[in-house]
This record gives sequence, structure tokens and C-alpha cells, in this order.
Amino acid sequence: MKFRSISVENVRRFARPATVGGIGDGLNVLAVPNEHGKSTLFDAVQALFFKPHGSKDKEIKALQPHAGGAPEVTVEIETEAGGFVLWKRWLSKPAATVSQDGRLIAQADAAEVWIAETLGGEDSGPSGLLWVRQGMTALDGGSPKEEKAALERRRDLMSSVGHEVEAMTGGRRMDHALARCRAELEVLATKTLRPRGPWKAAQEQVEALEAEHALLAETSQALHEALRARRRARRELAEIEDAETTFARAERLNQATGAHAAALRHAEDVEAAARKVEAGRVAVARAQERLEALRAALAERQAARAAVDKALADAEQAAAERDAAQAALETAEDALDIAQKARDGAEARRRAAERQRTARDGAARRRELQGRVAEAEAARRALEEAAAAAGQGPDAPTMQRIEALAAERAAATAARAATATRVVMNYAGERGAAARIDGAPLDDGQPVAISLRTRIEIEGVGSLDVLPGDGRGGDDAVEIADRALAEALGAVGAADLASARAAADKRNQAERRRGESKAVLDSLAPQGLAPLRAALASIPEVKDDESAEAPDPEVAEKALEQAEDARVAAQSVRNAGAERLSDARTLSARADACASGAEDRLQRAELGVERLGTEDEAALTEQFDRAREALDAAAAVHAEKARSAPDLPAAEAALTRARAVDREAREAIARLKPELARLDERISRGAGDAVEEGLAETKEHLTAARDELARIEHEVAVLKRLESALEAAKAEARERYFAPVAAELRPLLSLLWPDAELIWEQETLLPTTLCRSGVEEPISILSGGTQEQVALLVRLAFARMLAKAGRHAPVILDDALVFTDDDRIERMFDALHRQAGDLQILVLSCRQRAFRDLGGRTLRLTSAAAEA
Repeated sequence: MKFRSISVENVRRFARPATVGGIGDGLNVLAVPNEHGKSTLFDAVQALFFKPHGSKDKEIKALQPHAGGAPEVTVEIETEAGGFVLWKRWLSKPAATVSQDGRLIAQADAAEVWIAETLGGEDSGPSGLLWVRQGMTALDGGSPKEEKAALERRRDLMSSVGHEVEAMTGGRRMDHALARCRAELEVLATKTLRPRGPWKAAQEQVEALEAEHALLAETSQALHEALRARRRARRELAEIEDAETTFARAERLNQATGAHAAALRHAEDVEAAARKVEAGRVAVARAQERLEALRAALAERQAARAAVDKALADAEQAAAERDAAQAALETAEDALDIAQKARDGAEARRRAAERQRTARDGAARRRELQGRVAEAEAARRALEEAAAAAGQGPDAPTMQRIEALAAERAAATAARAATATRVVMNYAGERGAAARIDGAPLDDGQPVAISLRTRIEIEGVGSLDVLPGDGRGGDDAVEIADRALAEALGAVGAADLASARAAADKRNQAERRRGESKAVLDSLAPQGLAPLRAALASIPEVKDDESAEAPDPEVAEKALEQAEDARVAAQSVRNAGAERLSDARTLSARADACASGAEDRLQRAELGVERLGTEDEAALTEQFDRAREALDAAAAVHAEKARSAPDLPAAEAALTRARAVDREAREAIARLKPELARLDERISRGAGDAVEEGLAETKEHLTAARDELARIEHEVAVLKRLESALEAAKAEARERYFAPVAAELRPLLSLLWPDAELIWEQETLLPTTLCRSGVEEPISILSGGTQEQVALLVRLAFARMLAKAGRHAPVILDDALVFTDDDRIERMFDALHRQAGDLQILVLSCRQRAFRDLGGRTLRLTSAAAEA
């Protein structure tokens, strides 16, 4: 289907018929300014193809012009069957017709069916993919109903170009199978595969039966254990209460008790003998210790006496050496003091010689610096005087203002004089009397201007009052000028203008003198007087008496070197003497310390001998021998008793064992009799509960429940495996499913981004991601211009797919490139021309200048009003 012309009447601004004709194959462009009806034409075409003629919804009512009327739309199309004229009218006398060559083909509902079939089927067919309304460039959006319809159009288009996707590997049958699998799985388990419904009930039944079976099994096991325990208890009680066994047990206990008592008595005798042996050993040790202490104290006293004698001799010798070193150090210090004074005198004579030579060398420089300092100080004083004078009198701006005020006063006075009354005094004969005004004489024949009431004093005659008329226009101006001039003169302390001019002239002369003095001072002392004075002070002044006394510098330097060598030699001798004295003092102190330590040692040795008493070495030796003999006798007695002693640990062990056997027998009898009574009661109670029968029945029910649970778990596993297989097959088929549109898009995308591709969403059949240079970017985060470019290229690819499927439909784009920049819009124009080879593309735009370079057929919108 291709458009050839579009006509509207009573559609919004087009109250009279308006037509866009001459629509050809390929690319057609209608570029008109805003509010010229471009979008109105788009809405009218949409209404003709997608709104029944009987519709009265808000979109149809929105087509009415302000003056009212029944909207009419006519579209001439061309199909493989020839040319047709489609016409619709809404609201008033609604109608729809399809005609060919003036012959009515269909009308009313038949016309609606014919239009729908031409578009491609129910629900507006896939052609709705290709018509872009202004402001709706995105592929998604709109109401839920519109989004669902758009999805069905895309699915219908994809199915129409790839029938194999309708097999189980993709398409609606796969979606239905996957949905049914998920529904059945949802009955049995949650999304996280947690049991619910029948699966959860089967699990709970198995858990309940397992708990019941465990309880019955535990009860049965306890009953069998009780029977075995009763048999063991009866057998053990009979063995313990046997008469022969009881007698043997009592006899063994009596024998063990007697043997243990005899062993205890002999052990006490052995212990008494051992205590005597230990006492003998203590006596021997004490005697030996006193003998050895006496011998050691005597030896220590003899050694201490020898050490005292030697230490006293060493201390005396060290003291003599210390006194000799002290005397030698005092002699060396006296020699050093003499050498130091000689060296200081040589140094003073060298400095005087050096200073005298420096003074002789710098005499000319000192005189030059003295002259500069004097001149600089004079220039500074002149500068200070000129600066003080420059602060007196009016400055140039103030004087300019005073001159201006004086000029204004003169002008005001001249103006007043020009209009004032004039008086001329002509004296008769010789001037015997004089006329005066305010004490000033009137000159003969000179006119005097009088603007105010004035009295003229005439000597010898009297006075004459002059009363001028009312023409006093300039009096106020003169007075104001006088006051302003007086204020300005008073501000600078001048009595009149001449005084102010003289003061200003003095100030100017002072300014010039200050500049000259500053220039002189800067030339003499660029960095100030302080550096000059410092340089002058650094040059010594030659004095006559110093010149006479100062030696030759070379002789003074040599004498200083000899004095320094003598001082160094004396210093070395003094240092050696100090070191010798230090060593001698150290040795003397060490010898004194050794003597003191030796005396202390001797005192301690004497005290040690005194503490041992008056017994001598022979008496202590005799005591030691007697103690040794007593120890040997006690040891012999203890050895004899220990050799014949019975085995006490063995007797204790035998007694402990006999007592334990007797105690355990009594405890076993006391334990077994109550235990037998308890077991008899438990066995009689369990026998009446039919535990074995209940256990067998529960086991059968548990087996059945486990089988049912295994069946459900197997079903869940199968459904989950089926879901995974279907999802894998669906993902595997995705590339085949979107292969046709990807193939159409590839050359279009390369016009903007080489090697770019789109990633599609299986559920919405829309691109969700743009992959450029290996980087995936969601469509939603791209710029508005990039999003509208991708959307337009996708629509062009859909149009080419429809054309290849034999379902030609025009592409209508109403301001589809709003946010695209100048560079990309050129490449988008290339894309439109590329697709326009076997398609019909109708571009509506208000951007006349931008779309002037698009090319293609230029369309014109003509109306009956314009033709009239």
C-alpha cells in the first residue's frame, strides 16, 4: 500500500478542504512551519485507518474545528490491485466508503473491514509500527492497551518473517508451554523451591509418621531392653546371695584385717628407729659444721691481716705520686699563663699593625665617604625644609577652584554693572572738594555703577542719596560669588586672591625644591644614610700616635706565630700534667678504698672467730668423732628392723580389696532388688499396649507416605528441569528469533556507529541495550537524540521486513528527529534514502532549514481558502 494524496475538511484548522498531493514512491518531505497543520494531517490519517466512522471518542472530537462540523478525511492509495480512494466522515452523518475509478467498492462496516484487511488484519496490523506521531518517537510508552497492541504487532511481524520461531524452540507455543510448566510448579513449590500445597502436605505427613514410628520403635526397643535387663539382674542377684560365696567373702575380710594390724605395729617400730638415725645424722652434721666454721674463720683472719698490710703500703705510695703530680701541674699552669699573656700581647700588636695598614689604604675612600655623608645630610635637611614648605598654601586643584570662583565673581560683577545705574562726577574748575562713596573718592569723569541704594559724601556740600530702580537681577549672583570666593580664600588662610596666588606660587617653588633635593639625596645615598655611615665606620681612622707605635705587620705576624707555638707547647705540658694528676688521684682513691676494705675484712674475721666461742679445734674434732659413732649404731638397728618388716602396702591393698568386695556385694543386693521390681512393672505394662502391632502398622503407612513424597519430589524435579530446558531453548532461539530485524538493522547502525548492534528483550520484542565497541549501554540511559535515532532505525528495519514479506506499508514520521545534532542528522538522512529504495516514506517536519538538505520529493499543502 502506498499513499498518493491526503485531503481533509472540517479537521481542526482546516475548515475548508486542504490537500497534500503528488505523493510518490520513495522519500517524500512535507516541511512547513509550526501550526500549519502538519500534525493535523497525521492525526487525520490515523483516524481514517484506525477509528471507525461511528466513533465519537475524544480523539475524534479533538479533530473538530472550533466552528464545529463533521470531520472528513480522504486518502488516495495504491495497492497491487490498483488505485483506491478511502473516505470517512465522523460525528454528523458518519460514513465510510472505498471507491476505485469512481466506482463504489465498499461502504459503512464493509469499508472498515476492507481498510483493516488492507492494513494487515485485525487490531490495525503491523503497519502501526511505522507511523510515528509527534513527541512519540520511543518504541514503547502509551497506555497499557496501546503497549499490548504494539507488542502483538511486533510479535505478528516477527512471526510473519520467521515461521520456524513458532515451534517449541520459540514463539507462542513455547511461551504457553513455559507458562504451564511454571503454573504447575507454582502449585507445588515457591519461586525459591520451598515446598507448599501437596508437596508440603506430603512432607508434613512423612514427618508425622516418622515421629510416630520413632516413638513406637523406641518403646519396643525399651521393652526388649527391660526383658534383657531383668534376666541379667536375676542372674547377678543369685550369684551374690549364694551361701558359699558369702562365707568366703567374710573370711577373706577377717584375714586381711588381722594382717594389716600386724604390719602397722612393725611399721611404727621401724619409724622410731629411723627417727634415731636422723637425729644422729643431725648431730654429726652440726659437729662437722662447727669444726669447718672454726677452721675457715682462722684462715680468713690470717688472710685479712696480710691484705691490710699490703693495702696500707699501696695507699702510701699512691699518695706520694699524687702530691708529685699536683706540684708538676701547678708549675705547668704558671708557664701556660705566661705563654697566654705573651700570645695576647702579640695578637694586640698584630691587630694594631693591621688596623694601621687598613687605615692608610682607606684614607682616600674615607674622605670620599665623609664628603658624601655631609652632602647627603645637607640634601636631606633641604628636602625636609622643602617638604614642610610644600605643605603650606593651596595646592593646584584648590587654586584652580579659587580662580574659577574669582572668574565667576568677575563675570557676575560685569553683568551687574552692565544693567546698573551709573554716576559720573565732573568737577568744576579746580578740584576743591572731593566726592566719596564708602570712603573711596570718585574720580573725575569716571562712571561708577550703582545697583543698590548709595550715599555720596561731598565735602563742604553734604551728602547725595542715589536710589536706583528695581533692575537688581545681578545683585544676588555677585553676593553669592563673593561669599563662595571668600569661603574658598578663608579655607586656605588667604585674605584676598593675590595672597592666595602668592601662597600657591610659594608652594609650587617648595615642591620643585623638594624634588630637586630628593634627586640629589637619591644620587648620593640610594639606599639611605645608614649604609654610608656603616661603610665610613668600617674604615679605621689613622691616628698619629698609633702610627708611631704600630710595628711592621709582617714582624708582628711572625711574633704572634712564635707566641702561639709557645702557648700550645705550654698547653700540652699542662694537659699532660692534669692527666697525670687525674690518674694519680684515681690510683690514690682506689688504694685508700682497698685499705679501708681490707680493714673491714679483718674486723669481720675477728668477729667471726669470737662468735665461735672458746673451744679450740681439738675439742671440736673429738665431738665430731663421738657423734659419728652414735650414728653408725642407730643405722645398724634401723637396717635390721627394716629388713624383717612385713609388706604394709600389700596388706593395705588386700584389706582395701576385701572391704570393697564386701561393700559392692551389699550395694548390688540393695540395687538389684528394687530394679527387679521396677522391671517387672514396666514389662507387665508394655505387654498390654500392643506395641509391636502398632509399630508394624505405622511402618506400612510411613512407606506409603514416603513413596508419595518421592513421587511429588520427582515431579518437582522434572518440572524444574523442564523449565530450565525451556528457558535455555528460549535463550538459544533468541538470536534466530531476532535474526531478520538484526540483519536489516546492521547496515543502518553502521552509518552511525561501526560494528554496533542491539540486544533485544524476548518479552517485549524491543531493543534494550546498544553495544558499541564492546561496551553495553542500556537504551534508557542514552541521550534523547540517540534514543530517537535508534527508534527510527528500528522502524525502518521493520518497514523493510514488511516489504520483504509482501506487506508494503508507508512509513510516516512526524518530527521524528527532534534532538538529533547536525552531524548525525546527515547520516540519518542517508539512512532514510537507503531504505526509500523500495519503500514509501513520508517525512513531516517543522524544521524547514534542516530538512532542506534531506532530498526526496517536496510536498505542498494546498487549501481551498488559499486558492480562492
